This record gives sequence, C-alpha cells and structure tokens, in this order.
Amino acid sequence: MERVIDQWYSPALNKNMEIVGYGHYGFALLLLPTAAADYLEYERFQLIDALAPMIESGKLKVFSINSINNESWLNNSMEQRHKAIRHTQFNDYVYNEVLPYIRTKCGDGTPIYTGGASFGALHAANLFLKNPWSINGCIAMSGDYDLTSYTKGYWDDDVYFNSPVHYLQNLTDDNTMNQIRRSSHLHVMTGSGDWEAPDASREFAAILQGKGLPCDLDVWGHDIPHDWPSWRKMLPYVLDARF
Repeated sequence: MERVIDQWYSPALNKNMEIVGYGHYGFALLLLPTAAADYLEYERFQLIDALAPMIESGKLKVFSINSINNESWLNNSMEQRHKAIRHTQFNDYVYNEVLPYIRTKCGDGTPIYTGGASFGALHAANLFLKNPWSINGCIAMSGDYDLTSYTKGYWDDDVYFNSPVHYLQNLTDDNTMNQIRRSSHLHVMTGSGDWEAPDASREFAAILQGKGLPCDLDVWGHDIPHDWPSWRKMLPYVLDARF
C-alpha cells in the first residue's frame, strides 16, 4: 500500500501540521481523529489495515490529520473563549489547507468525504454540514453531535455554529439544505454496547430527517462497544455496502 506523510506550517493554526495519505486512486476519505489523538491514530489501531483491500484496489484513498482537541475543548487549563476560537481555526485549516492539498493529490473532480469516530464523528459531520459545497458527505461513528457535551457549560456563537444538533434545528437556508440533499452519503453509525450513546445518534438523525435531509442511521447491537474493534467493523462495512 502506498503511504505518504507530508507536513506544512499551517497559517490557520500557527503550527506545523502533518497529514498521511494511503493509496493511489479512488475517492478521498479524510479521517478526523478521536479525542486528542494524532494523524497516525487510525493506522496505529489497525483501522487502515481493515481498509487495506479497498485502498489497494483503488476504491478509495485515505487521508488522516492531527486533532487539536487538546488545544481546545479537552484542554482544562485554557480559557473557554480561546477554546472556541481554536475550534474555528481548526475548521479553517481543514477547509483552506487540507482540502486543497487533497485535491492536488486526487484531482479537482474527486469526491471528498469526511469520517471519524467519537469526537472525530462530530468534526466529520460538522465540517460536511457547514460546507457541503467542498465536502461531499461523511461517515460518523459513535458520535455525540451536541458540542456542549465537551464545553463544560460554556456557550457562545462559535459553540452554537459548531454544534450540529443546535444549528441544524434552525437551518432554513435553502441553498445549504439543497446542497446537503445532493449527497447520498451522510452515514450515522453507532453501537449499543459499553460506553456507547446510541440516543445521541438517534437525536442527530431525527433532526436531519425532520429537515428533509438524507441520513442513513445504522444502530448496531449491544455487543458493539465504543472501541476500536467496533470501528474496524463499521467503517469497512459502510464503505463496502454504501459506496
């Protein structure tokens, strides 16, 4: 499997950021790490190995970037307003730096999807829903799509506009909603086992469906916990069955 690591100094984040790409051809899947993890997390926990047959066959090319959650909502020593600012800077980094980089590697017409598990699921969904013109869909696994679950009571406009269960309820812009509807790939997956919160996925899907936005909700059983073996099953399954 072709594996390439790149890095550059990010103007949005004011720091060096790495990215890894796996494969040589196919649509692009950008993975957002869980919690405070790095760009090699999905490789380290063998999820890339689980996708290897599809990557090697040229079905998709996978990219993974660093999280900065430990510089925002997971940093207990940081002022809350600064956490919100850092979150929006991360969005800018993805939109204005990562997506153009992926296009140079895959071609301008190649679909780009976001994906992630746990906190990465919120990022994957949020990035797509806020910019469906640049991102073609997402795969969100075991997520909680209420950002206030991480903000410890803090609330401002940046929290609101990055918390899908909040801003979706008030979304009325036809242009944005029609663009989201053009995607056939908004997949929300969760288990029902230990440490999972399937009701969070059900709530998120219900809001989407209530707005007439397509959403494929897939709730797995009580034998599926919030852990890497589950995501190593979920992601290959949805990529094989739905893409």
